[in-house]
Amino acid sequence: MTTMKAVQVSDAGADFELVDVDVPEPGPNEVRIAVEACGVCHSDSFVKEGTYPGIEYPRIPGHEIIGRVDRVGDNVTAWNEGQRVGVGWHGGHCFNCEACREGDFIACENAQITGIAFDGGYAEYTVAPAEALADVPDGLDSAEAAPLLCAGITVFNALRNTDAGPGDLVAVQGVGGLGHLAVQCADEMGFEVAALSRGTDKESMARQLGADHYIDTVDEDAAERLQQLGGARVILATAPNSEAMTSVIDGVGRSGKLLVLAATMEPIEVSPMQLIGARRSVAGWPSGDASDSEDTLQFCDLSDITPMIETFSLDQVDEAYDKMMSSDVRFRSVLTID
Repeated sequence: MTTMKAVQVSDAGADFELVDVDVPEPGPNEVRIAVEACGVCHSDSFVKEGTYPGIEYPRIPGHEIIGRVDRVGDNVTAWNEGQRVGVGWHGGHCFNCEACREGDFIACENAQITGIAFDGGYAEYTVAPAEALADVPDGLDSAEAAPLLCAGITVFNALRNTDAGPGDLVAVQGVGGLGHLAVQCADEMGFEVAALSRGTDKESMARQLGADHYIDTVDEDAAERLQQLGGARVILATAPNSEAMTSVIDGVGRSGKLLVLAATMEPIEVSPMQLIGARRSVAGWPSGDASDSEDTLQFCDLSDITPMIETFSLDQVDEAYDKMMSSDVRFRSVLTID
């Protein structure tokens, strides 16, 4: 095979195009992957709309990739043809900057982003740096595993790096693509879990996923309700709404933290007095590197944590993307390649 089907964006703001392009060849320290599934993430809008600095076009989006190693480049010894692997948001690092020398690869000063710095997984094949690959457990379905490489790793890695311990109250603001996985992870980690969402239509589902409490942010003051429960040790902000994040800050308990996972350009408003008295803090958390992806995949496999997905073929990319962007999908769109 010399050509492949791929979905590309030709320029900022352009429509998706299903095209035939050359199958990419892996260079030194790179691996070619035959893609089986690729999640459609809100961050793919950076490529679609051209809002991420430095994107070169045409570009194939996609950073939630599951597939099989098809060919390895020179110097690659860690991966073999046929292995099932995943590639997430973190698409490689330089090994030389201060962050890399300390092993903090996700903070690499020269980090590459899959589907932004190089072509991603909206295609039959993709090429990625060898250090960006994660091993995928046999027990995970490829389509269901794909969202774990962005949404899953983000919530899992954020939670395990907080100071919260078993029995502490963890609140999940937003029960969507990130939030429905955050509720499951928090429950399996032994936290007391409160799910926050607008209206009551997601209450039954949130409780089935592991929520001990459900707070309707339309009918209740979420911050006040969280304080009645003792104050949240951590509030995971998973819905990209800065106003909603602002509204729950007072629900953070003593020495607790509002941990922002959802990317939005609007400011969060907080006064110094809201932070000082209870020693509250507001912080952010990125996803993680390939090692974190492997930990996430293994944890979800062992804990039976499964994303709720809808699958689409490459030629249905517009429907998959539009449903994701309008929050009409429950809860992750995934492109599957036969």
